[in-house]
Amino acid sequence: MSIPQTFIQELLARADVVDIVGRYVPLKKGGANFMGLCPFHGEKSPSFSVSPTKQFYHCFGCGKNGNAISFLMDHVGMDFVEAVKDLAQQYGMQVPEDDASPDDRARAKEQRHRQATLTEVLERAADAYRRHLKDTPRAVDYLKRRGLSGEIAKQFGLGFAPEGWRSLASVFPSYDDPLLVESGLVIHGSDEHSSEDKRYDRFRDRIMFPIRNIKGECIGFGGRVLGDEKPKYLNSPETPVFSKGRELYGLFEARGALREKGYVLVTEGYMDVVALAQLGFANAVATLGTACTAEHIHKLFRFTDSVVFSFDGDAAGRRAARKALDAALPYATDVRSVRFLFLPDEHDPDSFIRAHGQDAFAKYVSEATPLSRFLIEAAREGCDLDTAEGRARLASNARLLWSSLPEGALKLQLLAEIAAQVQLPGPKLGMLWAASSQGAPPLAGVRGSGRRVDHELPGGHDDAYTLPHPLDGKDPDSWTGKRKWEGKGKWNSKQAWGSNRTPRPPLRGPLASRADHTTRILFGQSALWETLTHEEHHLLCELPPPHGPLLAWLETQLHEHGALPWGSLKESLPGQADEAHILRLMVDAPTEPAPASESAKELRDLLNRMLLVQIEKQKDEASMAAAVDPAALAQFRELESRWRKLKQAIAQAPPEVS
Repeated sequence: MSIPQTFIQELLARADVVDIVGRYVPLKKGGANFMGLCPFHGEKSPSFSVSPTKQFYHCFGCGKNGNAISFLMDHVGMDFVEAVKDLAQQYGMQVPEDDASPDDRARAKEQRHRQATLTEVLERAADAYRRHLKDTPRAVDYLKRRGLSGEIAKQFGLGFAPEGWRSLASVFPSYDDPLLVESGLVIHGSDEHSSEDKRYDRFRDRIMFPIRNIKGECIGFGGRVLGDEKPKYLNSPETPVFSKGRELYGLFEARGALREKGYVLVTEGYMDVVALAQLGFANAVATLGTACTAEHIHKLFRFTDSVVFSFDGDAAGRRAARKALDAALPYATDVRSVRFLFLPDEHDPDSFIRAHGQDAFAKYVSEATPLSRFLIEAAREGCDLDTAEGRARLASNARLLWSSLPEGALKLQLLAEIAAQVQLPGPKLGMLWAASSQGAPPLAGVRGSGRRVDHELPGGHDDAYTLPHPLDGKDPDSWTGKRKWEGKGKWNSKQAWGSNRTPRPPLRGPLASRADHTTRILFGQSALWETLTHEEHHLLCELPPPHGPLLAWLETQLHEHGALPWGSLKESLPGQADEAHILRLMVDAPTEPAPASESAKELRDLLNRMLLVQIEKQKDEASMAAAVDPAALAQFRELESRWRKLKQAIAQAPPEVS
């Protein structure tokens, strides 16, 4: 969906950031601004400032800043389009959909109305279930035996579905309402012995766990029996507002704790989440009876940069962990952490904490297996490393996992670790995998139709491998290939099919500013956006026009479609306010962009320099505030430390190209 920048500016002009932020953060007037405790990091004295005149918020402690839209994205967890729509709805504005046909707009409007109606139905059922819980002593006793307090039950909205087959008939005016079936609350079928339609409640005699979306709306339920009946857990079916593969139980309730603890703990059940919150770990969520998906991972990384999966130590837990590993690999950038926690067989998180205490569990979490180690463990499974065959099998298993990682330092280090396990030099293993992916005989000296291509490798190694010959039936000498290591992590490559290709233009080129350089890199290799921190996302999206609006638009495209090549992005650009600027930047963009590792280094240097400028401004503000606020002095010192580290990183980088 393409939202005109003119509408976004009008929306921000009408919205009041103090009002939006104040719904989630208690604010007090302090001079010209409002102050409060930062919702993005734990603090005891307020350093979070909201300016009604600038319509901007800023934290002197962690550096978070932005407008009403970015607050909904970072604090509530919405993507850009969701935040714009939510804000527009609050202020009675209709989001324009100029790129949609009248029929598409009508269908979208009907779908929004339908989803809102279903949510209202589910909220009404949730209220009824909560009332039933209060009137059902055996359900209350069950929760007490599980160690849950009334306060936690209220926080998560726990309820109880009575034993009757049609208890919801007393809640809704018409039990025949199709919305009850569509929402998953009622099952509709026919008796095989008669033509009479049968309707009955899906959830009966169960503790009810409302499943909420990131806005806090009830979109489904999970139900647990009080005894040992089967199935123990029952979930709502897929509906227009609920998808198991996208939603996570407890994420709405855990948002604040995620920022306080610094990580999210992904568990296997509703009761784990609620019990952990009772025991001091409110940063837990759970999948909904399905394996962890890539959409789950992507959603979690919108709230935190650290994910810990908790599984049982048995075979089933290992299988679930392996599926989570597969889903997490594409998101495991150098600035993110993914770990795997395997509890002793006799424990789940609840029982472990009750037996050993909170500190012991926190220590256990801190020692969880990092993704890099678990990847190698998964690849080694079933491989006898005392034999060449076993090591070859390990290499084959590891390649499939390793290739899913994004480019970066983690991927390079893992290559070296895997190579050590396989007992091959790292460069040779990399060439083996590269050649295998092309379907070629992998190493030099193997007979076939390939040609020998010489390489000069780091550390003085000379090696060669066989590439498949691409010119079937043509003159073999019309193709040449040569790659030479030049040091400092750069490859110089020239390849030609019949004649040399036109050299690729330099990535930076004759551009005017760092913002131009950064925008061009990210539009050329949009997957790099996922490697950046939340702070860097805000820094880029809040740049003055045209760069900020362009990068905010890019972020919406990535949320909706994932990483896209420049060609696909270009097709979606018509109608954007700053279309002409990005087309000018990308006019000489190469068909094949530079290696992602090179672009990532260049992008990192640019961002470090931009962050340095931002932190210098924050230092000045904190310095002035330090005269009257002792807490601001500590903030100034933190900013000074960050500033020095950035200066050091910039000094170690190659000279900036202008």
